[in-house]
Amino acid sequence: MSTGLRYQFARLGIAEKLIAINVLIFIVDKLVVFLLGLPGDSFLQWFELPKDFFRFIGQPWSMVTYSFFHAGFGHIFWNMLVLYFSGRIFLNLFGPRRFINVYFLGVIVGGLIFLLGYNVFPALLGKNTALIGASAGVTAVLIFVCAYIPNQEVRLIFFNLKLWYIGAFIVLIDLIQIPDGDNVGGRLAHLGGALLGYVYARQLVKGRDIGQGFSRFLDGIANMFKRREKKAPLKTVYRKKKARNRKSDVNYDKENHQRKIDTILDKISKSGYESLSKAEKDFLFKAGKED
Repeated sequence: MSTGLRYQFARLGIAEKLIAINVLIFIVDKLVVFLLGLPGDSFLQWFELPKDFFRFIGQPWSMVTYSFFHAGFGHIFWNMLVLYFSGRIFLNLFGPRRFINVYFLGVIVGGLIFLLGYNVFPALLGKNTALIGASAGVTAVLIFVCAYIPNQEVRLIFFNLKLWYIGAFIVLIDLIQIPDGDNVGGRLAHLGGALLGYVYARQLVKGRDIGQGFSRFLDGIANMFKRREKKAPLKTVYRKKKARNRKSDVNYDKENHQRKIDTILDKISKSGYESLSKAEKDFLFKAGKED
């Protein structure tokens, strides 16, 4: 049975995997606390992002782990619902690596804005709170999509709306509700995620991927847990020359492939996703799966 579950999990897209992990952690957290008769925050306190800077220094992992815990069913339901739909649009344009960059950089920037707000703004200095929830990462993905293809229309119940209208509305709601004192920490984290998503998208339109350094960092961590395979040296001049030619051919194919992707993305930016032909959509979808 465990093999079957692993197989089903492996078949999921990156957004669906994140949703599955979040839901599993939510269920396990609630069950363990209930069945063992523990206080509500006895387990959570090790993973939530505290507002106190010195406590955060003692548990730096909480800058990421806070995003996997949610306060209640409504909290996780809406976060995962938005992540599912915004993730589908995102992954029609780009692959899982860039999705991970935007999502987790949004989580980190959202956490930093939360920490900064509760240690700088006088109105928040005396508050005792902590941050949990995937909202910053979810907002980063959503605002990225809204900023990258702002004029793309999506169906919202009975009418169509341009994506940039949706993004502007969400940011405006968070800004308006901060003075009400309702979930101020969460609102600050949302705005941090929104800022990351917007900047990432606009820089990508200009040809700059600000998440490349983060990708290399993740690759470095992954490599720590992998065995490095030793490559056998090439023994003849003929084989070395052939290897160089093969590498040159591969690089040439990659450049052509990337140029075609850039051309399609430029068309989306100017005219919207629906302006693509079926062949272009299929090519972009396959390219996203390979990324």
